[in-house]
Amino acid sequence: MSKEMQTPFYDSAQQQNAWLFEMAETLKYKDLIIHLVRRDVTARYKRSILGVAWTMINPLGMMLILSVIFSQVFVAVEGYAAYILSGLLMWNFFSQSTVTGIGSIVAGGDLFRRIYVPRSIFAISAIGTAIVNLVISLVPFLLVSVVVGIRPTIYFPLVVIPIILLSFFSLGVSLIIASLGVRFADIVEVYNNIGLTAWMYLTPILYPLDVLPPWLLALEKFNPMFHFIKLFRDPLYYGQMFYPQLLGICFLMSAITFITGWIFFSRITDEIAYRS
Repeated sequence: MSKEMQTPFYDSAQQQNAWLFEMAETLKYKDLIIHLVRRDVTARYKRSILGVAWTMINPLGMMLILSVIFSQVFVAVEGYAAYILSGLLMWNFFSQSTVTGIGSIVAGGDLFRRIYVPRSIFAISAIGTAIVNLVISLVPFLLVSVVVGIRPTIYFPLVVIPIILLSFFSLGVSLIIASLGVRFADIVEVYNNIGLTAWMYLTPILYPLDVLPPWLLALEKFNPMFHFIKLFRDPLYYGQMFYPQLLGICFLMSAITFITGWIFFSRITDEIAYRS
């Protein structure tokens, strides 16, 4: 058969740079990502009486409960309500984006068998939705911070940097856990129900660092969320510029996690439709 008569076909196993192919395909579907983010944000508030206000009330309610419980314990922390809320905003962003992104990929086998779309766009859209929710949630933080005497400073706009870095870190985590979860379903359950809970309480969201024993304080250096929340709190809660070393640590963790997750995920993306 001549070359002109041969029918071209796609074989993912022959892709030399699967990660690059996945990235190129994702860029082609950028309009779909925007649509998914808009759909998720709209659907979340469509049948809610409170509407968008729920995004602000949810962290406020959690902050109020935790403040009542722990304010007397950590009375030395200035503006303790704002301290808690600043940590909760970043933690909720991370946990919600990863849980949603992982779930949409692992549970999307039926959709993936019917139509072709880059699998990674669902994790990316989860990050986009979480960013919208986080930006909206900054409104109640500003209100709470003013009430408790924490005034915004000129460094407030720098919160954009930790949000961007945590977005890439969260996307990398989502792709890694989803890749493993496609093959081993229990990993997703362990991450959602045990891993995130343990990770949250090991991160200084509710308590200041000075209450930790030296050995546990040393371990915090290996906790990525400790660094991201510190990077977020410096301009938001403390009203100061973050240290370049802290920025460098967060940048490296984001880059390494994202690149690892992207490469790992791109190599197993064709299995998702048949394993999930």
